[in-house]
Amino acid sequence: MIAESLTCQPALVSMRDLDVRTVEALIHRAEEFKHGAQLELAEPVFAANMFFENSTRTHTSFEIAERRLGLSVVDFNPQASSVSKGETLYDTCLTLAAVGVRLLVIRHSQDAYYQELLNQPALPVALINAGDGSGEHPSQSLLDMMTISETFGGFSGLKVAIVGDLNHSRVARSNMEVLKKLGAQVYFSGPEAWYDKRFDCFGQYLPMDELVDQVDVMMMLRVQHERHSDDASFDQADYHQQYGLTLERAKRMKSDAIIMHPGPINRGVELASDLVECPQSKFVEQMRNGVFVRMAMIESVLRGNQLGGLA
Repeated sequence: MIAESLTCQPALVSMRDLDVRTVEALIHRAEEFKHGAQLELAEPVFAANMFFENSTRTHTSFEIAERRLGLSVVDFNPQASSVSKGETLYDTCLTLAAVGVRLLVIRHSQDAYYQELLNQPALPVALINAGDGSGEHPSQSLLDMMTISETFGGFSGLKVAIVGDLNHSRVARSNMEVLKKLGAQVYFSGPEAWYDKRFDCFGQYLPMDELVDQVDVMMMLRVQHERHSDDASFDQADYHQQYGLTLERAKRMKSDAIIMHPGPINRGVELASDLVECPQSKFVEQMRNGVFVRMAMIESVLRGNQLGGLA
């Protein structure tokens, strides 16, 4: 069992808050859950998954993780809640806390929405960020790190390319920072217009064709069409040929390199359809690992808030 000092977090909202030892501890605990570890709650804990943006993988795997740990999940639908009447996020959370919800898992379109909630001492809940705007996505980042760790046994010296819609990607922001902390070499590619020079402190930008045969991990990002709705010139086929992982580029990858994608995948855009479930693809394993990583995150914040009878 991991030392509790490494796994007790009052909230999990940003990868910036986690040092290397804590990231490694969460990955190790997730691996223990994957191999059958159990958690026994001495007291009931009610959880609410508050998703103000659409989600399949993250929402579903958080709920499965909660149920596997023995939590009671309270149904929450933003369209059917008082949010639709103009209630603030804080007041909605305050209401849920008042009736007994003690774990809030929130996805919201506002960057760093959680700052307001963390600064409210009257809100006695554990909080996990399931994605904030174009900010961060800590649970996706941790499941990505778990998948890389399982494949390569560590991070030191690994070359990881993060490719695609970088400016809008909370996955990219979370991963670039933690990968550098863990000792990997980070590279970026994709449309230069979607690259932020502030990323230079985490890695180097290179054209796709200069990267594909050099890296150990090819991490493709979803083109977020909903954030490019005003770009009438965008052409999916052209994007695929210029910046996507085509079948031809995949043939140039190192034999032991892996392909990753946070999902949902735009087949034939960022990734050729035939590569989604090819032997080098870790897409399905990433989704599977998401349940166990989220179990580790939930346990961490339960312990950090002394919930469920956990010391």
